[in-house]
Amino acid sequence: MTEPEIIAALRLQNIPNIGDVTAKKLIAHCGSPIAVFEDKLHHLLKIDGIGKMTLKGLHDPIHLEEAQKEYEFLSKEDITMFYFMDDGYPTRLKHCVDGPILLFQRGNINLKHQKIVSVVGTRNVTNYGTSFCNQFIEEIAPLNPIIVSGLAYGVDIAIQKAAMDHGLQTIACMAHGLNQIYPKVHSKYKSKIEANGGFISEFWSTSQPNRENFLKRNRIIAGISEATIVIESAEKGGSLVTADLAHGYHREVFAVPGRATDKWSKGCNDLIKFQKAHLLTSAAELVYLLGWEIEEKKQKKTVQKQLFIELDETEQSIYSYLQMNGKQLLDTVALECNLPIFKVSSTLLNMEMKGVIRPLPGKMFEAI
Repeated sequence: MTEPEIIAALRLQNIPNIGDVTAKKLIAHCGSPIAVFEDKLHHLLKIDGIGKMTLKGLHDPIHLEEAQKEYEFLSKEDITMFYFMDDGYPTRLKHCVDGPILLFQRGNINLKHQKIVSVVGTRNVTNYGTSFCNQFIEEIAPLNPIIVSGLAYGVDIAIQKAAMDHGLQTIACMAHGLNQIYPKVHSKYKSKIEANGGFISEFWSTSQPNRENFLKRNRIIAGISEATIVIESAEKGGSLVTADLAHGYHREVFAVPGRATDKWSKGCNDLIKFQKAHLLTSAAELVYLLGWEIEEKKQKKTVQKQLFIELDETEQSIYSYLQMNGKQLLDTVALECNLPIFKVSSTLLNMEMKGVIRPLPGKMFEAI
């Protein structure tokens, strides 16, 4: 986009009564952000759903002045801007009617990789939640997914730290301008996140981390990914809002179950109980339900690293059973090998990475 086009888009984004849905409607009718400001008001009022209150302030010079200031800021900083029709704009977010018309990015984000998962949860994460974050990332790491979260206390930072520890790309979706980090204590992760991932936001440099901004940014977390995972949540909270948004976007939602008496598992248990989310106890379940397949080159790479594939005692037990009995259901393998299902799920995923078993439709597996 040219400088005048960028400024016009910023100007449109800055008008209080014009949200992203209305802005897209105006742009579609007029052809471009610039054309919106060049068109006559009486023409714009003929657009379905557009009234005088919506267009109030459309030509107020303050919005142009502020847009020019923000453009100057963006030009000086190492921040990339994506218009919602640009190729670099997140593909899945393009399909969300209320996705932001402008998205700002800092770091080394590569969204061409389409295995994107958003992870949210309580700020009061327990040891159980932290342990699951580490287990999940360890299991899913061979598939090299992108992990999206909000860099908040609790589940957010736990999952993003685990992702960084395993060399995965992680994206922090912020509720303020990219000229700051909130909470400030997490500024220490800034360089590491930018080195392999980065930060995204729809908010200007003048925006502060206000409560309404966190609720607004949740639609980006839900919309940018293929699936949203909730790891620990109370009965109410922003994580459940994100899950509802993901469900509304027709994305898969997963929830990690907890004990019925645990306050911080109540939200997750309710999501599962009311069939708003898939029960998630291991990465293998997500891989299966999303239909993710390990690319052949990854299998070859894994095998090349291990000229002689070593199986631990549990893996050997499962492999021997599958060799003797052929294709088997996950539940049957767990029963016959006398192992809990969550243990079998994670073990089968590891064995799949080693190239010794393959998943089949209907939660079945067979030895190679």
